[in-house]
Amino acid sequence: MITVSNLSKSYGGQVLYSGGNFFIGEGEKVGLVGPNGAGKTSLFRLITGEERPESGQIAYSNSLRLAYFSQSVGEMKGRSVLEEVINGNPRLGFLKDEISKIEKLLESGDYSEEILEKMGDYQIEFEKIGGYEIEFKAAEILTGLRIMPEDHNRPVENFSGGWKMRIALAKVLVQNPDAILMDEPTNYLDLESIVWLEDWLKNFKGAILMTSHDRDFMNGIVKKIIEVNHKAITVYSGNYDYYEKEREIRRDQLVASAERQEAMLKKEEEFIAKFAARASHAAQVQSRVKKLDKIDRIEVMPEDQAINFEFPNPPRSGNDVVKLSDLKKIYPHPVSGDKLIFENVSGIVNRLEKVAVVGVNGAGKSTLLKIIAGLTESTDGSATIGASVEMGYFSQYSLDVLKPHNTVYEEVRSRVANKSDGFLRNLLAAFLFRGDDVDKKVSVLSGGEKSRLILACMLTNPLNFLVLDEPTNHLDIRSREVLLEALKGFEGTVMIVSHDRHFLRQLTTRVAEVDKGGVTFYNGDFDYYLEKKGLH
Repeated sequence: MITVSNLSKSYGGQVLYSGGNFFIGEGEKVGLVGPNGAGKTSLFRLITGEERPESGQIAYSNSLRLAYFSQSVGEMKGRSVLEEVINGNPRLGFLKDEISKIEKLLESGDYSEEILEKMGDYQIEFEKIGGYEIEFKAAEILTGLRIMPEDHNRPVENFSGGWKMRIALAKVLVQNPDAILMDEPTNYLDLESIVWLEDWLKNFKGAILMTSHDRDFMNGIVKKIIEVNHKAITVYSGNYDYYEKEREIRRDQLVASAERQEAMLKKEEEFIAKFAARASHAAQVQSRVKKLDKIDRIEVMPEDQAINFEFPNPPRSGNDVVKLSDLKKIYPHPVSGDKLIFENVSGIVNRLEKVAVVGVNGAGKSTLLKIIAGLTESTDGSATIGASVEMGYFSQYSLDVLKPHNTVYEEVRSRVANKSDGFLRNLLAAFLFRGDDVDKKVSVLSGGEKSRLILACMLTNPLNFLVLDEPTNHLDIRSREVLLEALKGFEGTVMIVSHDRHFLRQLTTRVAEVDKGGVTFYNGDFDYYLEKKGLH
């Protein structure tokens, strides 16, 4: 279906990959992985033809219908949500508009042979490419992505960026192409939407090549992994968990082969050095020199060193960390009327609990955390912080407090003044800031790097209660694992909003669901919650 042969690509003078080969067959589900900057997005653009390779070629099967979902939504305006999705297929949108125009001409009495013939041709093609079912399919997909039927006819420009991403995703899915390229499709999706999308993609008959920072999502769909790293493209047969294990096995084998080769080379070089001056051994020496010249040296790419970092034990808090009493929140609106977020919310968050706060987007998860953090007031009731509680709060807006002219090291030093230089450098290394990375200006950091920097600062201070709103956003799988291990070892209390099921499975001991104007506590781990909700 898609064959990539001897592909090479550079960007800004840096080689992304050289001599890359892989094949995506009909109906194959493939994950694309690699560190940020390795060239994953460029590979998508090469396949779609937006960019051209330095060498090599990309071949497609005849009449391949390819759709691409990227993080660049583009302009959306002038249509309803449903119309926008239907027009995701340009030809189908064109036919629908032309049929509508001809229908108006017919209503006005224009029954010319040319008009009737054109109408017949358009209707046949429209039916052939699924035009008469498209409205139903578009509505079904939008609803699956939590854009409900009552919103389908709203103007698309009335939706925020996160919801427009869902609309853009629906535009791709409704085309029902032969193959879909997907760049982070789970960004901005809540848990219910992720579960729905995973099920849809599992049942999709076409091929998929996708990136995702959600390990469970990737594991549930893909059966093959293409890794872009160290200027090479490597293929693994299996899901993400298999890829991680197999990559380590292959690396161990490569290291062992390199060590054997190094021992052999050393032995040959010693022979050459010892007998180079002896005429009696000239032929043997020359033979071995030629042999060494022909050997392909095994290159083992450097691997990041594991950092052993223990976070300082926080001071002990009281057993009741947060007490919610008849909590109520209403957002007043002068036009549409007051909006109830939740009411009658009561409960206690206990010391050392790791509480996942879940619910669909817009249910009020962030509002609940802001009330607990003291950043917004409740309409009624109270959220009382317990004795000896030292709280830290993280949200995507926390990134705005970083000073852009500071380096990474200067920023963390300004927040943790009483720690040694070695402590801070180990801390930054634990959060993947190593070597020259600590001298980067904050202004040039990516969203994920800024998130890691804020989290590193938080976890070094003597806090015993962390309130974290979407800390996994913008973090790749490896960075999420770093944060996960840090929080698992954190001897304090955590309340966290995240849509990453693997992350929540590993961390949480209790779940608070914000839904239908209330908050329900589930006294079990995340798997217990999923089982109760039928989301396994």
